[in-house]
Amino acid sequence: MQNQNLKLKLKNLTRESGVYKMLDKSGNVIYVGKAKNLKNRVSNYFNKSSQDEKTQLLQKNIHDFSITITKTETQALLLENDLIKQYKPKYNILLKDSKSYPYIYISNDKHPRLGMFRGKKNKDYHYFGPYPSKYAARDALALLKKIFKVRQCNNSFYRARSRPCLEYQIGLCSAPCVGKISDERYDQDVQLVSLFLNGKSTKLLNEVSKKMKDASSHLDFEAAASYRDQLINLRTIQERHSSQFTSDMDVLSIVKDSNVHCIEIVFVRSGKQIGSETFFPKNVKNDSNETVLGAFLPLYYLGKNTPKEIVISHKLNDKSLLEKGLSTKLIHLPRVDKKHFLELATLNAKENLKQRLLLKFTKKKQLEAIQKILALKKLPEVMECFDISHTMGEATTASCVVFEKGAPKTSEYRQFNIKDITPGDDYAAINQAVYRRYSRIQEAQKEMPDIVFIDGGLGQLNQAIMVMNSIGIDNVLLVGIAKGEGRKSGLETLITVEGEKVKKINLPPFDPALLLINHIRDESHRFAIKNHRKKRAKKRTKSSLESIKGVGTNKRSALLNHFGGIQEIENASIDELQKVVGINLKLATKIRESLKK
Repeated sequence: MQNQNLKLKLKNLTRESGVYKMLDKSGNVIYVGKAKNLKNRVSNYFNKSSQDEKTQLLQKNIHDFSITITKTETQALLLENDLIKQYKPKYNILLKDSKSYPYIYISNDKHPRLGMFRGKKNKDYHYFGPYPSKYAARDALALLKKIFKVRQCNNSFYRARSRPCLEYQIGLCSAPCVGKISDERYDQDVQLVSLFLNGKSTKLLNEVSKKMKDASSHLDFEAAASYRDQLINLRTIQERHSSQFTSDMDVLSIVKDSNVHCIEIVFVRSGKQIGSETFFPKNVKNDSNETVLGAFLPLYYLGKNTPKEIVISHKLNDKSLLEKGLSTKLIHLPRVDKKHFLELATLNAKENLKQRLLLKFTKKKQLEAIQKILALKKLPEVMECFDISHTMGEATTASCVVFEKGAPKTSEYRQFNIKDITPGDDYAAINQAVYRRYSRIQEAQKEMPDIVFIDGGLGQLNQAIMVMNSIGIDNVLLVGIAKGEGRKSGLETLITVEGEKVKKINLPPFDPALLLINHIRDESHRFAIKNHRKKRAKKRTKSSLESIKGVGTNKRSALLNHFGGIQEIENASIDELQKVVGINLKLATKIRESLKK
């Protein structure tokens, strides 16, 4: 019946351009695509002669489809991009959402300030950029501070000044807040900053040189020396970043090896390389470089301020459509001055891909070593590790970290606030954490991990085994990690229990399996300590009076003002407590009893 419905829908499908969504049995969107002719494009997915492995896999899971007609291909491109980001379909080439580019701005205050901004722009400010990352923007701000000494403090700090701040003392600000520089001279410095950020280096150098000569001719040698220092610094920067052109562009190169793609973006602003970014797109195993690059461009650039030119390493079939949709010019075969940046992007892409594959190979070797040592039937896909952290029994927390295919999966990390146990009882803490973790997984009918590591000796491991047996889980291998002599890394002992038999495994310090196990254990330790410290700090900054019912903000303040501190309140008698305004016999008794506990 379902096949008949699909055939009927395909027969009557429009030939207009638009976007199509492929749906599985549950109605979930598993693929989104655009088409110039919807009938021809969608019909191809139901053609069994397809040789593309990914398309064949997609075909097996298609239960239905829906379409949205658009007037133009450009509209289809934009809609496809929005839907991919909305649904994150299983079979689409996916790219993590990134934040908008940061900008440097000059405000419109009496004494304008320099700052970094990301988000919706203020129409009265002047913006320069975009910069590829906050680090690149901050580096630029630090450089501007040294050369031009234009303020970067926020307005509330600026308005509150009655004397120069430390920035002025160390020569990084001209202190317009307290009149250490004239308004006219400060405005001139702001104009020079604007020239610098606009990439007008030659004009800027001429301006600074002219001001230096004018100041010298007017016998203002202090100002002339300041302009001279600016000129020296600017010439040094120009020599380091010299370029034959002054345009803004992004340069993209894509390389592929062992079914892994790497895309390297080099950001060029005003002829200078100011940063780069690397991506490894998902779901692209059998796709060509051209296909991946064509899918990457709209996913990355739509919704952002696209540079005027984008240099790409491969020729794309949808070049004109992408240029129209992204409002930019795509250059496939750049001239010599821009080819240098493409070669640089390709070199970096190859290196990053090599490192990625090397890491992937290392992880596989480590997993194979763990499989062999622990006599597993298959490679351990998912491994978890527990650790307990407390300070002399205070603020006990437990952590559970999750590793998938040898790499941390931070979205699955869990922390547990341990309650109702004797302070310092690690056995009870492990018991509680393991029970809470796996009873919930069992209740939700989710997949169990292949291995669970317990940071501790045989006692902690036995607690975990007891819990797993009590809730009926017998398909998970439990392994204890006992610390070595002097708690030195590389001397750990792995402990497993089979029935009544306890097996201890000691590995060489640089064994691949032990290196990964130690990494997992260290990560669980880090995560546990982080959460323990947060909980402990929160507890220590909270007054013991806050937990007493009937003692609100006013009475708490009255008590502290009367006695001078919490220690004096703890030592006070019931009669002394009653001398405080608002504290009667009943409440004084309650305070006394609560603080004694």
